[in-house]
Amino acid sequence: MLQSLTSNSCVRLIQSNKSTWYFLFLVLGYVLYLIFGAVVFSSVELPYEDLLRQELRNIKRQFLQENKCLSEERLEEFLAKALEASNYGVSVLNNASANWNWDFTSALFFASTVLSTTGYGHTAPLSDGGKAFCIVYSVIGIPFTLLFLTAVVQRIMVFSTRRPVMYVHTRWGLSKPVVAAFHAALLAVVTAAGFFLIPAAVFSALEEDWNFLESFYFCFISLSTIGLGDYVPGEGYNQRFRELYKVGITIYLLLGLIAVLVVLETFCELQQLKQLRKMFYLKKEKPQDRLTILDHDHLSFTSVSDQAASLREDKTEPFVDVPVLSSPAGEDHIIR
Repeated sequence: MLQSLTSNSCVRLIQSNKSTWYFLFLVLGYVLYLIFGAVVFSSVELPYEDLLRQELRNIKRQFLQENKCLSEERLEEFLAKALEASNYGVSVLNNASANWNWDFTSALFFASTVLSTTGYGHTAPLSDGGKAFCIVYSVIGIPFTLLFLTAVVQRIMVFSTRRPVMYVHTRWGLSKPVVAAFHAALLAVVTAAGFFLIPAAVFSALEEDWNFLESFYFCFISLSTIGLGDYVPGEGYNQRFRELYKVGITIYLLLGLIAVLVVLETFCELQQLKQLRKMFYLKKEKPQDRLTILDHDHLSFTSVSDQAASLREDKTEPFVDVPVLSSPAGEDHIIR
């Protein structure tokens, strides 16, 4: 008997706090997914890092043996300075000295990566004034960019998602959730082809050191606003039409980001995903507010009814009351 009561109370407790339990499982799943990613990245990349470290040590040892007039301390100072400059996008190589990081087209590309929060990190402000302006520019520009993208996506969604789904639903009488799911999948395929696969093929042809996988990797990292900065197009020393190329990349990133947001918004409007999200949300419990609203509406309706009744009573009464006057002939006349 006691066990049955305990089990019933546990079941009632779980059912009454179902969204909380779902949320806890969601947090646990997210933490496990982070750990899974860390384990995979560590196991895959750590051997390559160790191999690269050994290769650099061997190259450095061989260089010092061939140039005994140069001390290891002086070499360390030079390498530290070169690496510091490289972090700001300045290279000491002769074949990269012709490329400027802060001409107009490069600065336009940098501004687009800042406002879209991509932030490759290959170029950064050098001066204190540039860093201060970057802070102010980002504080104003990032919300401005979010507003701009939201307005653009909202207008595109009308023509790319809502109207086609409604047309197919009303024209052929198909189920609206099924039509919406099929449309979202088709839109995702078209976007993947137009903004990932085709641009990856173009980048692999224009960038000499990139293969198709690296080009696709750049497209995904950029349009998902991850922006690691390990691959940045237009940085080759023999890049032809570099200014025009940078402008084209800026336009591609902006249009690609809009397309990705349209696809994400299309999937978020699916009925199946809405039901899935509701599993993890807190339920809105506002019985008191609803009662207050109902009472307020009832009082308002009563007061309006009373006013209308008083107006009807006023209409039945004469507008002006005039006392009865007696005529000399003894007849009563009422003047209204």
